[in-house]
Amino acid sequence: MKYSFLIFSSLCIVLSCSKKQSNYIPVTYPSTAKVDTIDHYFGKAIADPYRWLENDTSSQTTAWVKQENEVTSNYLAQVPFRETIRKRLTELYHYTRMNVPVRQGDRLFYLKKNSQQNQAVLYVQEGENKDNARVLVDPNQLDEKEGIIAIKFFTINDAGTHLAYSFSKGGSDWEIVRVIDLKTGTTLPDEIKWIKFTGEAGGGIGWKGNGFYYGRFETPQKGGELSESNQTQRVYYHKLGESQEKDKLIYEEKGSKRMFTPMVIGNERFLVIYVSETTSGEELLVKDLKNNSPFVYCDQSFKDNMVVIGFFKGQVIALTSKKAPRFRIVAIDPTHPEEKNWKTIVPENKNLLYKASVSKNKILATYLQDASSQLVILNPENGKIEKELALPDLGTVEYLSSDSENDKAYFTFETFSSPTTIYEYSATTDSVQVFYKPTSLFNSQDYETKQVFYTSKDGTKIPLFLTYRKGLKMNKTTPVFLYGYGGFNVSQTPKFRSSQMVWMENGGVYAVANIRGGGEYGETWHEAGTKCKKQNVFDDFISAAEYLIQNNYTSSEKLVINGGSNGGLLVAAVMTQRPDLAKVVIPNVGVLDMLRYHKFTIGYTWSGDYGTSDDKEQFECLLKYSPLHTLKETNYPATLVLTGDHDDRVVPAHSFKFAATLQEKQKGKNPVLIRIETSGGHGAGKPVSKQIDEFTDMLTFIFYNLGLTPIEENNN
Repeated sequence: MKYSFLIFSSLCIVLSCSKKQSNYIPVTYPSTAKVDTIDHYFGKAIADPYRWLENDTSSQTTAWVKQENEVTSNYLAQVPFRETIRKRLTELYHYTRMNVPVRQGDRLFYLKKNSQQNQAVLYVQEGENKDNARVLVDPNQLDEKEGIIAIKFFTINDAGTHLAYSFSKGGSDWEIVRVIDLKTGTTLPDEIKWIKFTGEAGGGIGWKGNGFYYGRFETPQKGGELSESNQTQRVYYHKLGESQEKDKLIYEEKGSKRMFTPMVIGNERFLVIYVSETTSGEELLVKDLKNNSPFVYCDQSFKDNMVVIGFFKGQVIALTSKKAPRFRIVAIDPTHPEEKNWKTIVPENKNLLYKASVSKNKILATYLQDASSQLVILNPENGKIEKELALPDLGTVEYLSSDSENDKAYFTFETFSSPTTIYEYSATTDSVQVFYKPTSLFNSQDYETKQVFYTSKDGTKIPLFLTYRKGLKMNKTTPVFLYGYGGFNVSQTPKFRSSQMVWMENGGVYAVANIRGGGEYGETWHEAGTKCKKQNVFDDFISAAEYLIQNNYTSSEKLVINGGSNGGLLVAAVMTQRPDLAKVVIPNVGVLDMLRYHKFTIGYTWSGDYGTSDDKEQFECLLKYSPLHTLKETNYPATLVLTGDHDDRVVPAHSFKFAATLQEKQKGKNPVLIRIETSGGHGAGKPVSKQIDEFTDMLTFIFYNLGLTPIEENNN
């Protein structure tokens, strides 16, 4: 990873010292038809003139998408350094990387992608020698042309004879499950359809005997696969060798919109089902399969979060926020799982208990201290800390992999400037060693991260990470890329992104704000940014930008704001409230129509964070900040809206309607464009080639509209 720069005595190695070009390219936007659609909410009439764009499969919408993409493509094609950015991104993205492995007996299973592949390949490794690894599934061979088939999840049965894996196509949340006979290496004819989120909540497929449990939705109507609301889920049991039509119904709750995620623990004795109503709060259903006892709820409040992290001496070990906003670890008797019988193993700490996993006789746990990881080894019987494992820098332990039958565990570590390294921990020898460290064409040692704290509008102290090249002298001409999310209890910890390396190599600062709505300080921090308190999230982000400007890190003319999904909502709402704040805005796959979001796919599950327009008080709150409904005629920043035509989590209609309205309302000369990825979804499973294309266009748009030119002397 050799990559050096020419150093000038004037320190003009940052982008702002490059020769400025004329950064105005005239744009003629497509003419977007309007309809007279009016919705009535509690006596208020709300127009929705671009409602027709919600029909993502119509010929009219298809034609509109084509026209908008042509306008955006023609604009970007006129930027002279677009291919310079593409070339460097291609170099940075093409490195070999591996996911955290899963151990089963003497074998390791993992996903690994070499430097030239679009998608990760599923391997099995016999013993400790990596040279003994062989391919089980290569999705790149299933779709050699586009590379849009991705493996989402895999799990091995206790006997080690079969592996089930799921894959998706085009970035859709819909997954198909297939099964491999590990003795012969052949793929069985079994095929399970209409399932989603198999890798979430710690479960999704629960092996039992000669088959497995899984949750599935109703088959959507033809043409509605990517937009129809998915509101009826049931748990089934599939017997290997039989068709899905013969699968046995195991559990349902008629008339409810609850979602069910099954897993099996305790040597296949107990079936545990995660039950959720929204994205916030799970409850556990437990069934003793040996005695065929009825399902028993641990509780039914659905107010708290819970994740099963292992099974130890006949007890279910779980991470929960119940009566512990910063989480605790409890032992649950699966034969009497009611909350009154729980035993606290690890009590709530001053720091957030982020993740944990049980190995043969240890618990690996990560805490977040101001959004950066600490890793400790705990005694599973009394919860005492036996050892803290030293970590190299401010970074994130994101994935833990262990099970109750093995003394070896694996964890990942990454920083803003260092890609993910996998470590192996042995409980027997109490030692840690590197299992896999990637090599990329980026010199991480040339960069540093510092953390500052700023004050939000209401006086709340907010952490802010800043990453940049060592020795960089920041001032009002320094370009800053400010990222935020602020929702769904998701913590924004240090993560490596190849695309940001191009930014920082060229003298840019990458900033991440740990705003409320996230989970950095536990459930209280999350709740402070939900429903009618959502404005706190926007105020926190605005205050981050103001802090950077007031303290001479940058200026509004050199500031970019970006976020994806709920973060797309964030930056779009901030843009409508403060169009003067930043020069460039990039809302990626954003939730932008807050009055109708819950009517598509699994949008209704987000009501725990947002509330819905079906409630009068919540409607009034949503209307105040809904980006689609707060656009007005004014001078907006240069804006590039990003979405995918196969996004069935945040349907592209959000971005379609927002872009059409923004183009109608824009009164200044700044371009307001939309880029619609074909055969692209919400982000997961996107092939490397499409990632490079998207970030090339995004960075090209950003650099050009900041009046900056990337350097080309990248190998001196």
